[in-house]
Amino acid sequence: MIALPASLQKLIRDLSRLPSIGEKTATRLAYHLVHSEPALAKMLAESLTKAANSARLCEQCFFLTDNPRCAVCSSVTRDETVVCVVEKPFDLVAIERVGEFRGTYHILHGVWAPLRGMGPESMKVLELVERVKLGKIKEVILATSSTVEGDATALYVSRLVCELGAKATRLAQGMPKGGELEYADEVTLSRALAGRSPLSG
Repeated sequence: MIALPASLQKLIRDLSRLPSIGEKTATRLAYHLVHSEPALAKMLAESLTKAANSARLCEQCFFLTDNPRCAVCSSVTRDETVVCVVEKPFDLVAIERVGEFRGTYHILHGVWAPLRGMGPESMKVLELVERVKLGKIKEVILATSSTVEGDATALYVSRLVCELGAKATRLAQGMPKGGELEYADEVTLSRALAGRSPLSG
């Protein structure tokens, strides 16, 4: 069998490192970019470089942004007394798609998962505590995934914020058990937000 050029092999290996991209898909993508769409390949390279150099985490909620604060945290129309806590940036995107939540966010960038060696230090939870300590936040909505780890994270965070005088609520179980927030549809998310329930601290 004739080996592919070394440059193409490296491109395939690099593409394979992306989530949900296997070797066969990476091979098809590499061939398409190199053979059929060289202009697209150049544009992608420029976009990747720009995003890698410009994108950062919002200094307040830790969403992705090109500025010190993201569009939500910079908005004067958002209710700063209500904070929705999610695991990852695309969970925020999913909730914003619904178009009903007018509060702010806090992205943990992780979950409480001791069996995988992930504790409080692996999440942006202390930063949330500091935000609550400022006294402006009245309600913290725990919108972590309906998994064992998501539930454990919600309970852990709820104890912390309740000790500081804020109310902690959990999304209603319109969210299926074991479901990922990122993949929930708009109706399910809307009902889950509307039917959120208190969590005891």
